[in-house]
Amino acid sequence: MAEHEESPGGVPPLDEEAAWAAIVAGYGQEPADPPGSRPFRPIENLLLPEEDVQPLPDAPGKADEPKAPEPPAAPLGSSVVFAPGVGVSGPRDHSLADPDEGPDGAKDEGHFVPPEPELPEADATSKFAWLAVVGGPVLLLLAVLLQWEMTWWLTTLGIGGFLGGFATLVARMSQGDDEDDDPGRGAVV
Repeated sequence: MAEHEESPGGVPPLDEEAAWAAIVAGYGQEPADPPGSRPFRPIENLLLPEEDVQPLPDAPGKADEPKAPEPPAAPLGSSVVFAPGVGVSGPRDHSLADPDEGPDGAKDEGHFVPPEPELPEADATSKFAWLAVVGGPVLLLLAVLLQWEMTWWLTTLGIGGFLGGFATLVARMSQGDDEDDDPGRGAVV
């Protein structure tokens, strides 16, 4: 299609060179505000009345009394308002309660802190079984991602390792037939 052909509907084509020249010429300039929008007001001027708002006329008889300038209710720039009930302090003024204190503010001296549980040491068979269960699928995934040729030994190592490790872990599970426990003794302190 030629560059300057007329598009359907009789609309002349867009001159790309002229459009790019206009974009480059206007680079860095702020675009004009859309019609009807209000100009940007910095935070220092937020408490001041707007230019298009007219103040209410004074009541008759009070015009001859001199007015003392009233100090602003809040300093300029403090236009941030929090939700009702929050008050002067904001969300960043919150502090956490002391974990040693109870709900009434008194120190809780008799609180029991359980010791950290100690995990039993795993033997070599369990470690190799877990390595096979996790390592088999990881090896196959790595082979697919790196596009290795899927040879018979790679497939056997991945699938066989997973199945063998899983079978080993299941076979080594405790059966629950512990005859050493005497349930009739009750709690041991």
